[in-house]
Amino acid sequence: MDGRPLSTLKLPPATQSALMRAGYATVADVLATPAEALAKELNISLAATQTIYSASQAQRAAPMTQSAAVLVGGNSKRLTTLSRPLDAILDGGIQRGSILEISGAPGSLKETLAERIALSFVEENEEVLFVDMQNMSGVDKLKECFNKSSDLPPQHERLVHFLSLQTLSDVMIFLGQLHEFLTSHPKTSLLVLNSLSFPFQSSVGFPHSTRNALLERTKTSLAKACASGALTVIITTQLATKMLNADGTSANFDTGSRAVLLPQLGSSYLPNGKTYRVMIVPHSPTSGVLRLLSSPLHVQAQNKQPVRDEPYEIIEGVMQ
Repeated sequence: MDGRPLSTLKLPPATQSALMRAGYATVADVLATPAEALAKELNISLAATQTIYSASQAQRAAPMTQSAAVLVGGNSKRLTTLSRPLDAILDGGIQRGSILEISGAPGSLKETLAERIALSFVEENEEVLFVDMQNMSGVDKLKECFNKSSDLPPQHERLVHFLSLQTLSDVMIFLGQLHEFLTSHPKTSLLVLNSLSFPFQSSVGFPHSTRNALLERTKTSLAKACASGALTVIITTQLATKMLNADGTSANFDTGSRAVLLPQLGSSYLPNGKTYRVMIVPHSPTSGVLRLLSSPLHVQAQNKQPVRDEPYEIIEGVMQ
């Protein structure tokens, strides 16, 4: 993987800014995205994307003076999620600097997965900002999760910042101020947005354009926060029923022939260049599969690759 920052490429300032707003931070992020997807996301022509790819591919040979860390690239920057199936479907753990969306029905343990990822970062003596939006993971629940670990550093409580938000307005204000928080807390390595879909339920009656604008603002805030590669983001969301026609196109409850469960917020609020989307699909109260919906190298809707599943079992409240 080519871990060079996009800022090292000879690109017009407007193109650089558009890439950063969309969540692209490194050359690898760009090269992993199909030209059609990049053109659509940046609202540019296919010809313009070729300029970006050409600049990305130029001088790819690393100079001999480059550090080993840069030569190894992103694969060395993974951290365990403390869940075997989630580590497996993410090819060895969560990629630092990436965004991971975990969606599932109520009771599917998506919140527990988020809590254990937070624990993994704290065990590495790194700071975490945990934001809960549905009272699903309070301070006491986090403490209960952390107390099961024997690898916590001294005074680990100082590493965790907890925030509870209840309304969509609160969420938008928080996202607008996120960059300032990270600037004043530069050691923050993980942001957890727990139950992000819950406050957005109040936007169901909004005009379509208003809801889209809010999701676009969310995307911009996440892309800006992750641009440096120093922050990893975990998002948990609920599922929603979507009606489809027989040919797979979107339908409504009157015309659709089948229903499927999909993440409630869709994918438009997520920067494509560094996002992994995983859905929990239970088969029984204690077993099921984790389904990789998309990743920076796997965009199902575009390349028609088969869905990747990883089986799991729930043992003593932990997905294994």
